[in-house]
Amino acid sequence: MVFKTIGVIGGGTMGQGIAEMLAARSLDVVLIEKTSDKLDRAIEQITVSLDKQIERWSLTEAEKKLILAKIKKADSLQDMAACDMVIETISEDLNAKKHVFFQLNQICSPAIILATNTSTLSVTEIAAVTTNPERVIGLHFLHPVAKINLVEIIRAMKTSDETFNQTRRFVDELILKKSIKVTESPGFITTRLICTLINEALHTLSEGVASAEDIDTAMRIGYDFKYGPLEMCDRFGLDSVHAALEGMFRDYGDMKYRPSFLLKQMVRAGHLGVKTGEGFFRYDKDGDRL
Repeated sequence: MVFKTIGVIGGGTMGQGIAEMLAARSLDVVLIEKTSDKLDRAIEQITVSLDKQIERWSLTEAEKKLILAKIKKADSLQDMAACDMVIETISEDLNAKKHVFFQLNQICSPAIILATNTSTLSVTEIAAVTTNPERVIGLHFLHPVAKINLVEIIRAMKTSDETFNQTRRFVDELILKKSIKVTESPGFITTRLICTLINEALHTLSEGVASAEDIDTAMRIGYDFKYGPLEMCDRFGLDSVHAALEGMFRDYGDMKYRPSFLLKQMVRAGHLGVKTGEGFFRYDKDGDRL
């Protein structure tokens, strides 16, 4: 299969990153959101990201224009029928994802690969709402998408060898990222491990062992982390981390996955991290630490 046009469903943080990365690899992107306002906001944020790269001399104005020209706004989900692959990247809501795939099943031909960017949910359960579950696969990109050259490829119970091999070629040869094969399991590899670390950092903070700044400094300098676990939590979104831990706690039944009470309090207070400007640290509208 030749991949030329990729559909991206969802213009949140991950959707923006995936759309920008695909366009930078000279692929045509069809991006869709729930409303035109949200879609416009997604394009604005992609533009901000590109402008920051220009400021750092890592991108030219001409390259920015070429990337933006590759991203087209979709008027409806029907536009996904013209794509060679569709990547769903909406919020981690199983029923919402199943609804999207149920619709895609009716819109897209059986030859089109349908991928979900879920970080914790069952790809097998999502695929079950389609009549061609063999063409459904998990593609878990990590944030920030442009900078992290790793993608977890998750095989669902009925994912075919052809779908997996085509998807792996797409990742390794077309978008030039390192792929790793993951047998479906709650949290896969990256989410399972990083959320456990974040949860333990939250326990350490709530017990008064050290301040949020010092906990993050210990891991950044001591173990060469780009961000400490609490800033990672802010950047992932506290609500997303909470949902991931709840899902793994439910599926594994192991106490180590039970979300810290502090995390629950922060989510209830609406302090969700970068997306709201405040979490364990404070951020400006562009997501930079204040």
